[in-house]
Amino acid sequence: MNLKASISILTVFLLLTSCVSTKDMTYFGEKGSEEALIDQSIKLNNKPYRVQIGDLLSISIKSTDQKLVAMFQPVASEDGTVTQSEQGLYYSGFTVSKHGNIEIPILGEVNVLGYAVEEIQDTIKEKLLGEYFKTAADIFIVVKLAGLRFTVTGEVSSTGIYRLYQERVNIIEALASAGDISDVGNRRDVLVIRQYPQGQKIHHIDLTNVDAFNSPYYYIQPNDMIYVKPLKQKSLGTGTTLIQSVTAVVTVLSLVTSVIVLSRNL
Repeated sequence: MNLKASISILTVFLLLTSCVSTKDMTYFGEKGSEEALIDQSIKLNNKPYRVQIGDLLSISIKSTDQKLVAMFQPVASEDGTVTQSEQGLYYSGFTVSKHGNIEIPILGEVNVLGYAVEEIQDTIKEKLLGEYFKTAADIFIVVKLAGLRFTVTGEVSSTGIYRLYQERVNIIEALASAGDISDVGNRRDVLVIRQYPQGQKIHHIDLTNVDAFNSPYYYIQPNDMIYVKPLKQKSLGTGTTLIQSVTAVVTVLSLVTSVIVLSRNL
């Protein structure tokens, strides 16, 4: 095989293997079962989050006379109101113990493991009315997750630990918090490492396919870790766009040509 043929083959090989395909960079670009997507996504969106061990809950007990319920609050001012900053929730919030309980002042332990926040609200209100107040007492309970904490690492713009203060967070929002997936990140196989009572499990989700909306891992849960694997183009180091690849090929060919010329002159 002569030199020109070798260089041609090398050029074609580098161009074909270095560029990142548009399909690999487009979210939900591939079609799946769209009718099933519509039917199933409604059911999935209606499923409430179930509290797990280690979750941090924010619980507010309110009444027309706030002083009556002040003793049930972890931190209260003289007028019975509670002021909680985002950082303060770490100290004044309620962490679910390894036995699935939270400890509320005066009221004692309340089991919350596996319950939705609306169910926890009803349980606390029932205990308060049954043990400390009359049925006619005007009591209002608010239970929320004290922010949804998660980790994003791998091929994203900014890896780190994040916390979003909203009820539900999908994986796209989580990745956007980290500056989105880089050009050499693998959107076809994003890993979600989830905590369970028996340990951690690794799950896979393809963000280039619309069927990702059907995935039970589309909505993240507290303490999830999202890992974006690199594409093979990163290890090749030849660029992700056509211009970058051509520049890399020209550089390689110039180097090869220089080596050949120098070797012939020796």
